[in-house]
Amino acid sequence: MKLLLVEDEKHLAESVINYLTHEGYICEWADDFEKASEKIQLFLYDCVLIDITLPGGTGLNLVRQLKRQDAEAGIIVISAKNSLDDKIMGLEIGADDYITKPFHLSELNARIKSLIRRRTFHGKQDVVFREITIQTDSLEVSVNQQVVVLTKKELDLLLYFIANQNRVLTKESIAEHLWGEHADSLDSLDFIYTHIKNLRKKLIEKGCSDYIKSVYGMGYKFTEPTK
Repeated sequence: MKLLLVEDEKHLAESVINYLTHEGYICEWADDFEKASEKIQLFLYDCVLIDITLPGGTGLNLVRQLKRQDAEAGIIVISAKNSLDDKIMGLEIGADDYITKPFHLSELNARIKSLIRRRTFHGKQDVVFREITIQTDSLEVSVNQQVVVLTKKELDLLLYFIANQNRVLTKESIAEHLWGEHADSLDSLDFIYTHIKNLRKKLIEKGCSDYIKSVYGMGYKFTEPTK
């Protein structure tokens, strides 16, 4: 899952990014309004964490920008302790949740997980597709109740496929989802094929149907096998 943190307090931002990266998220950071506005215009995110008070503008306008763009990202507003009006305004214009400074990183993580489940998987604790089950808290994957051991990238790839069933996903979109803004600096996207091949092999070995289809000249699609 890919997140954008919009926060100008360097120490807090570093703490949040270190914690969430350790939890398995891909984290990007913008420390002012202009950088954040550019990032949400250029890249797609699963969740955006937005501080309201920023150099160069207000985080509320970033919320408005995301809503104008029809972005699918969940939005959590980070507000100061006594700014009730800002919290209310943030929710009214389209934020999904808010958290007040100071906050515990474990609480932030729980809110992110809950928000992503609500927006991507209809709030379900377990993500189920046919014989595949993913426990979203423990991130354990099983096929026909047999545990499948996946790498972090393979797990992210599987979740991305299931969240985008029947859509053609280009190699570029997969690379951006798995590596964030660093995908632009990669010399080749051939490694995407390797990750997909390994994921497909591990699932099939446990008796899973082959849901990952190549779409010639375009990318990949996660869909029911053709009869």
